[in-house]
Amino acid sequence: MVHTYEVLVDIKEFAGQTDNTFQRETARYEIDAPSKEKADGMAFQKARSEHPHGTEYDVRVTRLLR
Repeated sequence: MVHTYEVLVDIKEFAGQTDNTFQRETARYEIDAPSKEKADGMAFQKARSEHPHGTEYDVRVTRLLR
């Protein structure tokens, strides 16, 4: 059975190779998956594809929507 999960991903991206400035943001996804573990992995892959310069990704499934 597939459920819809709300998943938040905190993303840290460095501005450049020569300095230590970085940007943080949180992306919210609604992921259809059979389990929380699958939703976690799918959200991670989606965040990596949307933010390829990210250096840290903190994924957390926050709630079951349906």
